[in-house]
Amino acid sequence: MTDTDHPLASRFTVRHPEWAANATIYEVNVRNYTPEGTFRAFEAHLPRLAKLGVVIVWLMPIHPIGAVGRKGSLGSPYAVRDYFGVNEEFGTLADLQHLVQTAHALGLKVILDWVANHTSRDNALITQHPNWYRHDAQGQLVPPVADWTDVVALDYTNREMRAYMIEALTYWVREADIDGYRCDVAGLVPTDFWDEARPALEAIKPVFMLAEWDELYPSGGLTWEEFNSDTKLLERAFDMSFGLRLHYLLDHIAEGKASLADIDTYLAAEREKYPPTTYLMHFTSNHDVNSWDGTEYERLGPLALPFAVLAALLPGMPMLYSGQEAGLKRRLAFFERDPIDWAELPLQDFYTKLLQLKKRHPALRNGDPGSQFQRLAGPAGLYGFVREKNGSAVVVLINATVEPLALPGQKTLINPQKGLFDVFSGEQCTLAQAKARTVPAHGWRVLRTRD
Repeated sequence: MTDTDHPLASRFTVRHPEWAANATIYEVNVRNYTPEGTFRAFEAHLPRLAKLGVVIVWLMPIHPIGAVGRKGSLGSPYAVRDYFGVNEEFGTLADLQHLVQTAHALGLKVILDWVANHTSRDNALITQHPNWYRHDAQGQLVPPVADWTDVVALDYTNREMRAYMIEALTYWVREADIDGYRCDVAGLVPTDFWDEARPALEAIKPVFMLAEWDELYPSGGLTWEEFNSDTKLLERAFDMSFGLRLHYLLDHIAEGKASLADIDTYLAAEREKYPPTTYLMHFTSNHDVNSWDGTEYERLGPLALPFAVLAALLPGMPMLYSGQEAGLKRRLAFFERDPIDWAELPLQDFYTKLLQLKKRHPALRNGDPGSQFQRLAGPAGLYGFVREKNGSAVVVLINATVEPLALPGQKTLINPQKGLFDVFSGEQCTLAQAKARTVPAHGWRVLRTRD
């Protein structure tokens, strides 16, 4: 399907930055990334991330954290006390500016995590502008979700508050030269606010906007009954939203509660709702998942790496969380210092092969309506597909079973005699060879054309 074939295509007017077309995004937990927990200490990792194949570096919230109602000793970075300030725990504005400059010199982009929906309970705005907040029938401030006890909800019917929030958003683009935002629980904020904010940011520079929301799956702590699946966030405001439905589907497959064939149902729902130029983000971990649901090894078991391959190479943008390349097998404390151990990088090579393929291969570009996707027929425990553009192709085979499985011979977008290169083993082969179509238990095979 081309973009113009989709019945709703004309509604989707966001112009993605050119540099997002081949991007992978990497989430940085600054507090726990290094023993120091600072911008400067993290900055030393940027050359390694560039070699890994990362394009977009997403920093979790960098603002001062509220003390009233604080959770743990250091609090949640999503309880913002000052939208114009920098958390002293991480460093200074100058340190952030230096980090961004270093990233740009390496060809990387930097986006900040932005919490527009709520503030800490001791944000100065509460006393300065009490009418900027939502109140209950008794006149008390209210949290956006019942157990988010360290924060209170802003009132987006107030035009002055909206103008303040847009000024805060533009401040960091101007002062720190950041390249966009990941917006926390974006669907809990009225879409028309985001539609207003994006042009203000674009007036400064091209930006990338990521919504923490999924119109195909309940987001923001909501139930299916409470959930709004028609926010239209991706039409005019956001480049990309979270692929939560796929994320939880992979969990359910690993638990035996769903099948690989259900991925096809998900992809069909995605194609029905969005034109192919739209980006959805796929991942096996992030800060919420790691701390509250468990590591990918807890949730996915032996399918952790095969499903990492799947998340990276299905249509969409892959995301990697801090420490995944180090084989992080523990939950990071969310409200405390809990540094990642970088002594060894057992999966650096695995993710480098995966993300560099994503970055360099023309058939894997994000939101490209000219790229073809072909699902391959095979045993129930084998998920296979081809992505192809102008004769260049990638074949992906994932085995979710305890026995080796083989893809049957069939007509594909690739001539069976065409030379292929195994991205992980380095072997040369063709699809006419049975060994090229055989996948080990809980394994994967990624083949690309030798162009």
